[in-house]
Amino acid sequence: MPANDRYSSPLAERYASQAMLQLWSSSHRYGLWRRLWLALAEAERELGVDIPAEAIAQMRSHLDDIDFTAVAAYERRFRHDVMAHVHAFGDVAPAARPYLHLGATSAYVTDNADLILMRRGLELLRAKVGSVIQALAVFAREWRAEPTLGYTHIQPAQLTTVGKRATLWMQDFVLDYEDLTHRIDTLPFRGVKGTTGTQASFLQLLEGDHGKVRRLDALVTAAMGFGTSLPVTGQTYTRKLDAQILGVVAGVASSASKFSGDIRLLQAFGEMEEPFEAEQIGSSAMAYKRNPMRSERVAALARFVLTLEPNANLTHSVQYFERTLDDSANRRLAIPESFLATDAILVLCANVASGLEVHPARIRQRLNEELPFMATEELIVRAVNAGGDRQEVHEVIRRHSLEAARAMKHEGARNDMLTRLAADPAFGVGIDNLQEVADPSRFVGRSAQQVDEFLAEVVEPLLAGIDLHPAQEALRV
Repeated sequence: MPANDRYSSPLAERYASQAMLQLWSSSHRYGLWRRLWLALAEAERELGVDIPAEAIAQMRSHLDDIDFTAVAAYERRFRHDVMAHVHAFGDVAPAARPYLHLGATSAYVTDNADLILMRRGLELLRAKVGSVIQALAVFAREWRAEPTLGYTHIQPAQLTTVGKRATLWMQDFVLDYEDLTHRIDTLPFRGVKGTTGTQASFLQLLEGDHGKVRRLDALVTAAMGFGTSLPVTGQTYTRKLDAQILGVVAGVASSASKFSGDIRLLQAFGEMEEPFEAEQIGSSAMAYKRNPMRSERVAALARFVLTLEPNANLTHSVQYFERTLDDSANRRLAIPESFLATDAILVLCANVASGLEVHPARIRQRLNEELPFMATEELIVRAVNAGGDRQEVHEVIRRHSLEAARAMKHEGARNDMLTRLAADPAFGVGIDNLQEVADPSRFVGRSAQQVDEFLAEVVEPLLAGIDLHPAQEALRV
């Protein structure tokens, strides 16, 4: 069937990076299966099982030349994917055929390979999170002291700075980076546990020597690059691990979605915009449109990833006794797609963060509309210092602020609250004195200093341990 006549996942065709696509490819997965069979045979031979050196040599010579046509034919016959690969491997390594998969159950290769894939996937995501943090750090440093409206309840609130807001986005990604690191460093291997996790087949193979069985588990675990294996399993490793991993992955998607939501709102306000290329079209009908399509795609993909996180816990909750098979088809979809979608999200986030456009004139315009209202506490103090009664002054400010707001909403007038107050004898403070209050830099607190401290104490030490100039992934739109 021609490629264009069959369904293909948008994650592969449009969104995910080549590195993540290669990681979850059939060639890579089944190449890992062969490496796991090789590691098992080598360890068994080291512990005294009579496996010829030629068998080991043939296995090592055919780790990646997988005949997928032969595998498909075997699977049609056996209706068993693992045994199809066992036979296909045996065809090219005939000396190893009698020893392939010796003592193992299917979960030996499927589960251990999944753990290898997920750990590597976490490493790829962590590198991309680092790229996003790096881009945001450059942005935050540039705009560290630029006053802007803060928003609570999506309503104007006390001032912050453009750079300080970026540290809030960065902080989420820093926490994700640390969570990813923890999972990478502590993820255990399933190891060599046998059909229901009792290691009975290996105990028989190694003539009842419990020490050798434990050694076999340790040898294979080390050969595949893991420091520890789970001390106990059923037929599979506990699917609690899947839930923990997808929880961290979903956390990255959540941070990205929050970041993208803020950008979309700021673009609607006219204060900031995501990148827009010279010939990019925002709308097929409305030629003037400049839509935040990158941020919108982040939100769309993140929502998909967030729906997959509870899926893993649901699967874990119904793995009765030593295992059931209703996890298999589900995991083939949920785990790779969670990684692929989050990878795509981070490609977009790095692109957006490295090309954000700030519009200071629009920011100041919005500040000027709101700032007099935010200065009311200092206005009260100035009026009292000029001899006014605090309660009476409060009433004067309340009345004039409401009138100024009403004029802005109904007449499109500018915010003239300060002019109204200066003209009211009951307030008793001149306009020159009041205009001093309207300097935005008076209301940003320690925002700029917080940016400096966060970059120096948190972000720079983190970035010092990673590649500061990763290759930019091409954005496919």
